[in-house]
Amino acid sequence: QVQLVESGGGLVQPGGSLRLSCAASGIIFSFYRMTWYRQAPGKQRELVATITSADSTDYANSVKSRFSISRDNVKSTVYLQMNGLRPEDTAIYYCNGKWNGLIYWGQGTQVTVSS
Repeated sequence: QVQLVESGGGLVQPGGSLRLSCAASGIIFSFYRMTWYRQAPGKQRELVATITSADSTDYANSVKSRFSISRDNVKSTVYLQMNGLRPEDTAIYYCNGKWNGLIYWGQGTQVTVSS
């Protein structure tokens, strides 16, 4: 059974930091491109950051220089380090794994940026 379990969300003040984690099980994690998406209320889900099996990364323009994606294949976990958080970063953050036509999603973790 495949599971992607996100954690690390919460309430943070503007300018603060959070580190999200997504632990995978039931897949050969190292094969997968792992991606963080987010969905704010009333908006479409958008790509935040992605990392390939070869550790190549890419980011949405809105988060470049503030967010950093990384992976630990031994722990089957992908991370999203978020610095300089802004109110507009408030959303549910989802983890996604993709390989060879297989796509899996986590249940999401809420991030709220507010004073």
